Amino acid sequence: MRKSSILMLVLLLTFGLMLVACGGSTAPEETVEEAAPAAEPAAEEEVMEEEPAAEEPAEEVAEEEAMEEEAVEEEAVEEEAAAEMADEKVVIRWFIGLGTGQNAEQVEAQEAVVAAFNESQDHIELEIEIVQNDVAYDTLATAMASGDAPDIVGPVGVKGSNAFSGSWLDMQPVIDATGYDLGQFPQATVDFYRVEGEGLIGLPFGVFPSFLYYNRALFDEAGLEYPPHAFGEPYADGDAWDYDKLRELAMFLTVDANGADAASADFDADAIEQFGYINQWTDFRGAMSQFGAGNVVDASGTAVMPDHWMQGLQWTYDALWTDHFMPSQAYQDSELLSTPNAFASGNVAMAQTHLWFTCCLGEMAEEWDIAVMPTFNGAPTAKLHADTFRILNTTEHAEEALEVLTYLVGEGSADLLQVYGGMPARPEDTDAFFAGLDEQYPFDVDWQVALDSLDYPDNPSHEGNMPNFQKADDRIAAFNSLILADATLDLDAEVTTLLSDLQTTFDE
Repeated sequence: MRKSSILMLVLLLTFGLMLVACGGSTAPEETVEEAAPAAEPAAEEEVMEEEPAAEEPAEEVAEEEAMEEEAVEEEAVEEEAAAEMADEKVVIRWFIGLGTGQNAEQVEAQEAVVAAFNESQDHIELEIEIVQNDVAYDTLATAMASGDAPDIVGPVGVKGSNAFSGSWLDMQPVIDATGYDLGQFPQATVDFYRVEGEGLIGLPFGVFPSFLYYNRALFDEAGLEYPPHAFGEPYADGDAWDYDKLRELAMFLTVDANGADAASADFDADAIEQFGYINQWTDFRGAMSQFGAGNVVDASGTAVMPDHWMQGLQWTYDALWTDHFMPSQAYQDSELLSTPNAFASGNVAMAQTHLWFTCCLGEMAEEWDIAVMPTFNGAPTAKLHADTFRILNTTEHAEEALEVLTYLVGEGSADLLQVYGGMPARPEDTDAFFAGLDEQYPFDVDWQVALDSLDYPDNPSHEGNMPNFQKADDRIAAFNSLILADATLDLDAEVTTLLSDLQTTFDE
């Protein structure tokens, strides 16, 4: 019994101690006291969490700065690349001066075409060089001799190109390599630029037929009918339209300060205020070609003066110094005719010249029209100019030069031909060309005359090649100046001297 009681007591004590121990672990006071230190780490955690929040703007700023720096670097790289690209562009130089292209309207149009071309692609930089016609030959010759030649020359006609015969690039191999389509032009106009021994040295661009410009007001004032507008048509009075009839009209239209015309016995040749006729802006060979095609050198290289040119020379000299219906050089240089030019001054009734002369009539107050050339020895001749652009065979960039040239005779041609006064080589562009001229000169000019005149070109051309071309041409120019300046010449003797000098030049 005692053992059982003692065992029971031990068990009860043990159980009680266990209850006390368990109760102590859940006491409220101890829980509060232990919670305080537990709160401190929580506060620290909040601070730690706020610190990153405070650092976020700094990181964004750093990020933005990095992005800005990267953008600046990218911009610098792009600028550098653009500069490198500009440096890598092939520069093609376009020389203007051997033909037309120097007046203000033409310069503006040419510069606009250059700008348009440069904006149209990114691998060629086209640069323009414009010099006056009277120094163009020497300027180009000097540049070529010094190794500083341009790539493209033009617009230039047969005469201007003859001065540099042998210097032009045969474009056919480059055309074959690039696949440029020559089929867009009439075959005959392409073949015109194929020269034996030189190849294809030009592409069709503009043609400039010649005819008579006449001042309607001066004909009306004189009570004269206008000259014919169709080949084969007689004058209004039934007379043949030939150089005898032109002389007759021109003398009635030449008037002195007292109102007397050149057909009058009272006419004062020293006080002329209005002339009947001028062969404007041409050289001796050009002036003679109105009497029929020819040249001063034959096939064997002998200097010659064709018979019909001798007849034409006498007609011209008489017109200057006997009949006085053509202005001498002194009159041409006078205030009466020099502003802006002889026909456009309003003081010349008729002028024989080319379609390109439309470039220079903007200041003319009177209305004008055009008529066909008269006949000489039964046949009319309307001398022809044909201009294009050529590539010098010294170019280091033939393909790029061809790309520029094809732009000038292609996309850029309409604007250029308008200011050059050239009829487009592409037949489909003709109507638009003349519509543009109608806007410029809105008084019903009969442009059919220009089209019909293409059927009567001078062949051989008055601009045909000659041995020692430039020196021979200079001698002919001196002869022409003599004709226009001296009323006392023995024409036969002067022609004999000219031919002797030319033969010496041809043989050099």
